[in-house]
Amino acid sequence: MTATRRSPRPPSGFLWRAPTRPGGATPLPLERKTGVEYDTAWARRYPVRLVRAMVLDDVTIPLVRTVAKPTIYGRGAIEHLEGPLIVTANHTSHLDTALLLSCLPPSRRHHTVVAAAADYFFDRHWKATLSAFGLGAIPMERQKVNRRSADAAAELIDDGWSLVIFPEGGRSPHGWGQEFKGGAAYLARRCGVPVVPVHIRGARAVLPRGDDSIRSRLRRGEVQVRFGAPLWPNDGEDARRFSSRIEAAVALLADEAETDWWSARVRASRGESPPFRGPDVSPWRRAWSLPESADPVPRRETGVPGSGADGATAWDRR
Repeated sequence: MTATRRSPRPPSGFLWRAPTRPGGATPLPLERKTGVEYDTAWARRYPVRLVRAMVLDDVTIPLVRTVAKPTIYGRGAIEHLEGPLIVTANHTSHLDTALLLSCLPPSRRHHTVVAAAADYFFDRHWKATLSAFGLGAIPMERQKVNRRSADAAAELIDDGWSLVIFPEGGRSPHGWGQEFKGGAAYLARRCGVPVVPVHIRGARAVLPRGDDSIRSRLRRGEVQVRFGAPLWPNDGEDARRFSSRIEAAVALLADEAETDWWSARVRASRGESPPFRGPDVSPWRRAWSLPESADPVPRRETGVPGSGADGATAWDRR
């Protein structure tokens, strides 16, 4: 009679315990790519997008609006647009991204990716995962146009995704605008999509840039978000010139936020618009001439003169 051979019994707990390896075998190092190498494709799969939409609409946006409920101007400029677009805005606070997403129409908000600094939001694996999941962020080189990140962004735009990008490359350290880099203009030319300029007023006063904790810096305030008319690159216009035109459009919205629609355009036609990047004077005079809406410390607490009831700033009264 032939004996029946029994299969070896699996070790206890093999379904939830870490697998064993033969003695003397050296495991290969676990490769976790970060920075521009981080792959965000998983964050655009439908189940992840569904959860992100719920978190964004039911948690993130309500929390942001408890401290900075935005007043929206000019959103009709994008409501009639079909297809993907690139949204460019000034950048003074970590609240800017959530504020901007909250102001987009829901149908576009949930089909939008955010270009985030690869060296800040994607420098560690856990930060990269949170950024990709929470904001739909993709890594972008902010000091130059990186071929890998530019190709990834262009592919997403070609697939119908809109893009939010802050052309200054980072939050303003002083409240004034910074020179716009050419990434948004380059992608708009390459993909043939419009650029929508946006100006965010007051976010820096709610959550200024700093090294201390967010809780100690956060304060309630009024925020305004202004959408400008869509811009397309002109025939023969290179990315540098188009980027300058985008910056000028955001600067016009900034002047409108401090004065009014008509005055801002009259001043622009006369070449008398206040400098978006601030006056070319000493640092203390630049700080003194900063609009009150961009000052993290209310002027009434410091005694520094700021904007008056007529909307004029200290720079206007120079």
